[in-house]
Amino acid sequence: MSGMPEASCARPVCADHADPGIDPGTRAVVPGVTDAIKIDVWSDIACPWCYIGKRNLEKGLAETASDADAPAVEVTYHSFELSPDTPVDFEGDELDFLAGHKGMPRERVSEMLENVTGVAANAGLEYRFDLLQHTNTVKAHELLHFAKAQGAQLPMAERLMAAYFTEGRHVGRVDDLVDLAGEAGLDADAAREALESGQYLPAVRADQAQAQAYGIQGVPFFVIDGKYGVSGAQPPEAFAQIARQVWGEKQA
Repeated sequence: MSGMPEASCARPVCADHADPGIDPGTRAVVPGVTDAIKIDVWSDIACPWCYIGKRNLEKGLAETASDADAPAVEVTYHSFELSPDTPVDFEGDELDFLAGHKGMPRERVSEMLENVTGVAANAGLEYRFDLLQHTNTVKAHELLHFAKAQGAQLPMAERLMAAYFTEGRHVGRVDDLVDLAGEAGLDADAAREALESGQYLPAVRADQAQAQAYGIQGVPFFVIDGKYGVSGAQPPEAFAQIARQVWGEKQA
């Protein structure tokens, strides 16, 4: 593994896209309680490929919505920290972070950021690495678990990633996260209480422990109905294909 990933991010450097296929045999993450396909996604707010993967997943599932027997799908996001030692208020931009923290030449980092910006644009996302405020993401993950408890995890995930990659918003400080929670339709006071108390930190750590147990090294990583593991920001058609395949298996 070396250099910037083509479709995923990993500790301590980004992984390439050597194994984009389906890995059968992944054990169930969430017990099956409905007939819907369960898609469990390990990701980090600070991973550029995770937002691209999120958008591609959404496009792929939208493609299946017009099927005569359209798959029913439930998506849940799980926590993965790429750089847990990052300070909340990192001094420098994304180029500084990657060049310093990852030990890569600045010229190479610039090329990588240009590359991922182009891939993001193809997914309909306007990345602004010139505005991005690198930070520790553990509190953002806690907020995602708070949002999940309120039945609003998906809009919260979208709000956080858009804020981070396209708007230059800070997603590491409690005050900023409370603002974003309110923008996503959540109760700001309740969000603040949850973040300041660390109520959902155990849930974050449980997700991370599960990722380690599965051997997940890079994100995004998608566990499809507890049967298949899909690594990296696959194209929409790949997600559509696996959704149709698994839905067909469930109906058989």
